[in-house]
Amino acid sequence: MFAKDKSENVLGEALETCSESPKTGFFRDGFCNTCDADQGSHTVCAIMTAEFLAFSKYVGNDLSTPRPEFEFPGLKAGDSWCLCASRFLQAHYEGCAPKVNLKSTHKRATEIVPLEILEIYDGSI
Repeated sequence: MFAKDKSENVLGEALETCSESPKTGFFRDGFCNTCDADQGSHTVCAIMTAEFLAFSKYVGNDLSTPRPEFEFPGLKAGDSWCLCASRFLQAHYEGCAPKVNLKSTHKRATEIVPLEILEIYDGSI
């Protein structure tokens, strides 16, 4: 198995759980933990919206359809999920980025998405 990076969020605190149901994350541990093998940087804890799910499907990543063969239930609006940082940034530029949970977003997300952009979508406000 791969060694996880330090579990620290973008606020410099201990990383909090993103989602246990459905179980999310590169490691499927409920956290947006990452490591060098996580080429997609599944580090942004996003709160799904119907608009974002439609956008994601349109650009080739259908997150709403269940895939039982991968133990994936399919996502719906309101679910939290560890998104690839580049997909979040793309959604931001397309005007359909979902809210994020900063306490559950891994600090490595800021290697791709500036913190100032993540803060725009802070779902705790």
